Formats: sequence, structure tokens, C-alpha cells
Amino acid sequence: MLKVLGHSWPLLLGVMLLMVGNGVQGTLLGVRGAIEHFTTFQLSIVMSAYFVGFLGGSRLAPSMIRRVGHVRVFSALGSLISAVLILFPLVLDWTAWSLMRVLIGFCFSGIYVTAESWLNNTATNETRGQALSAYMIVQMLGIIASQGLLALGDPAGFGLFIIPSVLVSLAFMPILLADTPAPTFEDAKRISFAKLFATSPLGCMGMLLTGGIYAGMFGMASVWGAMEGLSFGQIAAFGGTLYLGGLVLQYPIGWASDRMDRRALIMGLSGVGAVLMVLASFIPLPFSMILGVALLLGGIINPLYSLLIALTNDYLTKEDMPGASAGLIFLNGFGAIFGPLVSGWFMAQIGAGGYFLFLALLFAALAGYAAWRISRRSGPVEQASFTGLSPNASSLAVGAVMEQEPRTRRAG
Repeated sequence: MLKVLGHSWPLLLGVMLLMVGNGVQGTLLGVRGAIEHFTTFQLSIVMSAYFVGFLGGSRLAPSMIRRVGHVRVFSALGSLISAVLILFPLVLDWTAWSLMRVLIGFCFSGIYVTAESWLNNTATNETRGQALSAYMIVQMLGIIASQGLLALGDPAGFGLFIIPSVLVSLAFMPILLADTPAPTFEDAKRISFAKLFATSPLGCMGMLLTGGIYAGMFGMASVWGAMEGLSFGQIAAFGGTLYLGGLVLQYPIGWASDRMDRRALIMGLSGVGAVLMVLASFIPLPFSMILGVALLLGGIINPLYSLLIALTNDYLTKEDMPGASAGLIFLNGFGAIFGPLVSGWFMAQIGAGGYFLFLALLFAALAGYAAWRISRRSGPVEQASFTGLSPNASSLAVGAVMEQEPRTRRAG
């Protein structure tokens, strides 16, 4: 790991600063929108717009990199993010915010593609797994730090919009000044959705549903907190605990996944998530217990994403793995677009409890589908080792994980 940090610390430092900036604006807009009297439906569109841009960026960024190179794409997208972040408090209109969120999502998606291809280039076959783990950890730490930073500012002012703009600008200094050569970019040949679904129906359906869960959960968390009447500090603590859960529970769930049928683990985690969300929907909880719910919720959804990638990988040939990653990312991103929209509709109809009820329905759907798939065919005898990934990862990181993990016989 020390060798990985020695080679990749400029990139990892830059990624962490980027995640701090991204995490600040994601939570801040929900609270500031409530202050400006945006409706729940309007805020759901604002939050969903990020994932529209993110999905578009994941499709277009590779061709941009091939045409003009990593450095130019990195610099151009970073400059655009920095400029848009400052514009949010100057243009207090939800339609303008939605358009700016599309731009933000597009730019961050392109930056992730660029950063991950750079990271993949600096790693060897022996260190790639450690490099990806370090990348995931700094992403999560950056998001958690962003929530702590939020608690120090005033959402009604300008300062919290300026800070992420500065952080994003600073993030590019260690990356662009490093002496690491920019990699050559090769886009993987895609496989059709029909073939991907035939290979792993649960992997495909699961990625679609977890996209909705992840986007609805993180995208609408601040909107839910504002509806509940939480303080800005409490909303930030709730958001930070969601990410902390993903960081803490990723390893024990990954350890279990290498020793049992992953489909059963997916079913069990989704069932626990559904029950937990139903209870949170209908039982008034003190804030300390809400944080416990957030810890478990974040601890379930982040490993579920990695589990579904690992499960799909178990049924793929080596040649299809890189192309399959792009299909999985697209399904996850497509589901993410609708997560905040439907969550916002639920909250507009039945109040703040609709936030958890929407998540309960998606968790229940995933648990039910996993149970049905278990009844349709036996699990693979050999499994690829589990590697934790953030749902923010691009198809490059997903493809690298799928290609580099060795297969072992499943215990039991």
C-alpha cells in the first residue's frame, strides 16, 4: 500500500479534494432550495439533473479524452465545475439550478473517467487492487469531510458555495503538476444489454434498482432533513453518517460475500434494508436513532453495489468483462435519474416519511427478485474476489476490478 501511495498520492489527494467539493454542493443545494421556498418536486428535479449529466458524461468522456487528451479534458471540466458552483447563489431559480446540475454531473463523470484511467495506468497488476481500494477510501473520506465542513457555515450565505469552488480548483494542482505521464486511453468494446441480461439477470436488475436507491437516498437526504425540521448541522451529520456506514461495513460484507452465495447475501441485505426503511417511515425516532438508521442504510447500499458487480463478474468470460462494465454503469445511472424524482413525488404526497418508504419499496423489489433468481438456477461454483467500489466510480474502475480479480471456489 505504501508503494501505491508513493506513486499515486497526487491523484488521490486531488480526488479527495474533488469529493469534498462535490459533497458540499450536493447537500447544500437541498437546504438552500428549501430556504428559497423551492417545492419538493422542484428540488427532486434539481437533484435528478446531476445524474442525467453524470450518465451523459460517462458515455461521452472517453471520446473527448481520445480527441484532446487527459490534461485538457481534466482542466476544462474542472474550470467549468468551479465556475458553476459560484453561480448557484447568484441565480436562485430551480430551472437554472437543474441545468447547472446537469453540467456539474457531466463534468464530475468525465473527471472520474480521467482520474481512474490515470490511476489504472500508474498501477501494476500486483498493485491494482490496492490502488482501487485506496481510491475508494479517499472518495469516501472526502465526502464524509464535506459534511463536517458544511456544519461550520451558513446555508443562506455565499461562503459555502465559494469553498467547494476553491477546493475543486486546488484539486487539480497536485494532479497536473505531478510527473506521472498521462495514459493512453482505449475504450472497451461494449456488449449488448440483451447479452448482459441473459448472463446475469440479477446483476442487471440489481444495478438498475440500486441506482434508484443510491440517488434517492443521497440526492434527497438534505431535502428530507429540511422537511423534518432538522438543523443544518444535523442534516450534515445525517449525510456524513450515510457515507461512514458505507466505509465501515464494506469490508465485513465483502468478507462474507467470498464465502457464501452472493445472491443470498444480496437478498438478505435488501430484506434488512426494506424492514429498516419501513420502520423509519412509520415510527418517530430520536435523532440519535436516525443516525443509527443512516449508518446501516449507507452500510447496506454501498456494498450492494459492489456485490452486484462481483456477482455479474462470476458469470462473465474474461473477454466480456471490460465491455460489461459500461453496461452495468449505464443501468445504474439510468436508475439513478429516476431515484430523486420518484422519491420527491412520494415526499410531496405523504410527507417526509415518503423518503424512507420509497427506499423500502426498492429494497423489497430487489430482495424479491433475488429470491426468485435463486429459485431459477444454482449459483456459480467459482467466484471472483470482492472489491469495494463507490457508486461514483466510472466504467474504467469497474472494468479494472472485474479484470484483475482472481476466481476462487466458493466455500460450502
